Amino acid sequence: MHALIVVAHHDPQSLTHSLAAQVATGLAAAGHTYEIADLAAEGFDPRYSAADHLVHRTRATPPADVLAEQARIDCADALVLAFPIYWWSMPALLKGWVDRVFVNGWAIDYGPDTPVVKKLRHLQVHLLALGAADESAFDRHGYAKAMGTQIDYGIFDYCGAQVVTSELLLESESGSAQVHLHKAKSIGKHLFEAQAVAG
Repeated sequence: MHALIVVAHHDPQSLTHSLAAQVATGLAAAGHTYEIADLAAEGFDPRYSAADHLVHRTRATPPADVLAEQARIDCADALVLAFPIYWWSMPALLKGWVDRVFVNGWAIDYGPDTPVVKKLRHLQVHLLALGAADESAFDRHGYAKAMGTQIDYGIFDYCGAQVVTSELLLESESGSAQVHLHKAKSIGKHLFEAQAVAG
């Protein structure tokens, strides 16, 4: 099986990149393949443009960079997103990637007089969100629930994709880095076990 690991962090030495590498190590150990999409290093433009708006409104052909990202997802059995938590959500780079790539006609079919058709039911999604705050801060203010609502449900469930893993890897600046890296490797190693059982 094959996974696309999308990393949204500008620093290749970051813990976020290390998490993605550990997921990849786990996948390889289990005999699976992967591709790492480093959005910052690849220069992906997250800005939603007039051309992107035409895709939504008129089903125009998406820009070439969007088509390339969709092709990478189409080749994957699972999508892994590794990202830092900025202002209690995903960073702009990753949100812009979602905005531009998960478009009408590919992720969903939608029209003013027709119900939404979810087109990504075949895709399994694994979310690894890295944060510095502790769990009590996320729970106390409702941030964990808000992130689940807007990302797990609002983006992926809306497209029909199944969120299998949704991890808040917290206290990342307080000595939990090794625990998070170990967890990421384990997630990679076991990423396709549920699919293997089901198949």
